[in-house]
Amino acid sequence: MLHHDEIPVTGRMMILEGMILLVPLLILLFYPGEAGLFWQFLLPAVISILLGLLVCCRKKRKLTSSRIVVFAWMYGFVLAAVPFWLYGNVNPIQALFESVSGFTTTGLSVLDVERTPHIFLFYRGFLQYVGGLGFVLMMLIFIQGKDSVGLFQAEGHPDKLMPNIGKTAKVIAMMYGFFLVVGTILYTVFGMPVFDSLVHTMCALSTGGFSNRLDSIGAYHSLPIEWITILLMLIGTTNFSLLLLLFKGRFRDFFKSSEIRFLAGLTVVTVPLMSLFLIHQGTAVGEGIELSLFNAFSALSTTGYSTCSYQNWPQTALAVMILLMVIGGGVGSTAGGVKLGRVCMLLKNLARNIKKKMIPDRTVTLAYYRRGTEKAPLEPAQVEEASTYAESYLLIYVAGTIALTFFSGCSLLEGAFEFASSLGTVGLSIGITNASTSSICLLIEIMGMILGRLEIFVLLQAFCKKKV
Repeated sequence: MLHHDEIPVTGRMMILEGMILLVPLLILLFYPGEAGLFWQFLLPAVISILLGLLVCCRKKRKLTSSRIVVFAWMYGFVLAAVPFWLYGNVNPIQALFESVSGFTTTGLSVLDVERTPHIFLFYRGFLQYVGGLGFVLMMLIFIQGKDSVGLFQAEGHPDKLMPNIGKTAKVIAMMYGFFLVVGTILYTVFGMPVFDSLVHTMCALSTGGFSNRLDSIGAYHSLPIEWITILLMLIGTTNFSLLLLLFKGRFRDFFKSSEIRFLAGLTVVTVPLMSLFLIHQGTAVGEGIELSLFNAFSALSTTGYSTCSYQNWPQTALAVMILLMVIGGGVGSTAGGVKLGRVCMLLKNLARNIKKKMIPDRTVTLAYYRRGTEKAPLEPAQVEEASTYAESYLLIYVAGTIALTFFSGCSLLEGAFEFASSLGTVGLSIGITNASTSSICLLIEIMGMILGRLEIFVLLQAFCKKKV
């Protein structure tokens, strides 16, 4: 594990996170009637920047990459909760919940969004946009050091797209910015208000799912808007290195990727299956296919946008949704879940082991995994890492489901759905999470969201490794 000087890295992150709180103030130029809310952002921002400058003057000591990353996120969660709390409509736990849901790109909410000021609606969307990129990646756009690689990878960015980390960070940010502009324009062209277009694009690209409407994307009753959302969700759930292949026009390499093929295979299987379950319950054929397609992509990409209520869905369709939320999106993307790459590796290894049992060893070919332009045999270490992570994820999922079911008084299926949404940083809700949800249930979901976004091993390394 790489070690770094605590100063100036943590101090600079505190300054950066303070500056993030200043960005929503730009919205006041367009909504001057909300100018009285400026201090709720300015006060914590200034305090954070001053604290960051103070920390930069302290004596140096060593911290691991994981500890720096975990500190940046934990500090960010608390700091970003302050404006919600100062606004006065939520208690401290609810404010922290909204902040964590934003930065982890989950999208569960306890706010009445249709009575929330524009500055806070933008703020929620911007939290998800920043959370999708990651604090470390944002810092590395401007500041680089000899140990930048360790910080970059500790935050969950496995691919170095360019010769150095700084250029990689800038390329990712440029792609993110390009899609933000395109998505906002497309939404606006097809009838969504400009402000809503900007917020929904930020949240779709980050696979976050915050919406300015109580009925989410379903409030617009527009098929083109649903298709634009599907496109943005797919972009958000795709590995940044694969997106770079698209920018370079290398479409063949893109579609040969094991993750992309696995995503396509899951879609081909689960969408007809969910459609069948909905149609069997009495939903019209066309509507059943439309609902299944949109909501399957929303669950698998871990975005959390919806076009309907799930409270009347058949249990079989909900079970498929839970499976998709647990699997999640691409490795190295903004999505959560176990991740497509890990599940694909495990299934390939399982298929190979079954073949070995059924036919002579000499006729069993190696299991290959294709990542971008690289095709290589699956290594035992890769399979071990994937299986260890998946097992840890499932253990936490089972424990969280039981806890949420017990404290909320809901059914086991409802608890499984809601905690799959929290742990997978999805944001879909079956109705458990709202303004009246108990603090203990919100804390359970907060823990799930943090574990899902930072990934289990990063937290274990941060709290278990000794400093040297």
